[in-house]
Amino acid sequence: MEQRSAAVAAVFQPVSPPTTFEETVERLGKAIRLGVLGPGSRLPPERELAAQLGISRSTLRQAIVTLVQSGHLISVRGRAGGTFVADEPPLAARGTRRPSSRRMREILDYRVAVETGAAVLAAERAGRRDIARMQACVERMGAAQRFDSYRRADTRFHVALAEATGSPRLVKAMTEVQADMGDLIALIPHPEEVLTRSNAQHAKLVQALQRGDATRAVRLVRTHLAGTEHILAGLMSASERPRGERRAR
Repeated sequence: MEQRSAAVAAVFQPVSPPTTFEETVERLGKAIRLGVLGPGSRLPPERELAAQLGISRSTLRQAIVTLVQSGHLISVRGRAGGTFVADEPPLAARGTRRPSSRRMREILDYRVAVETGAAVLAAERAGRRDIARMQACVERMGAAQRFDSYRRADTRFHVALAEATGSPRLVKAMTEVQADMGDLIALIPHPEEVLTRSNAQHAKLVQALQRGDATRAVRLVRTHLAGTEHILAGLMSASERPRGERRAR
């Protein structure tokens, strides 16, 4: 695998008993849906991965089988074989249902706290590599022809914002937020105009971070998140379009 980012490193930290199987499935599944473990990427060898996670190889095998069955992973036999992230893994947890209004408010409020805080620290600490990583995500979103490609780059952008803070705890919080947001976003249509406007805000945020302008960065993030809240409120009752539908140009 490529050199690990803080988000990838967090995926392979030891799992806590007694729910080692369930937590392994959740952690790997979320990392795949968020694009932290990108499509086509190869997991470490079984013995190595089990040691990193602090679990038995039998528990790891059970978790991998579960994720293969759910469409997140594929197993390839032979000399060049191994366990790979599926080319088009699910973007949301299976059986995702509309949450209660209270639960949705909790998710959105937590997102505001995490992302605005990340913006402040990223404006102070982001280096060239961080800026380049976020800019690459903006470019991938601009070129995306399918919503699933757009969403993975979108998620990676927000995780990269947290990585730019240098805080592993903020990275973990951001991945939690993005997993919850992914489940909400999967419940609504994805109009082209909304995606284009959202990505324009991403681009402006990168510029603010590059200048070290924390005040503008926070203002942009707050506007960005408020826009998402309005879109969710307006489109939540609409029928979901087929996953992977081409974006209209």
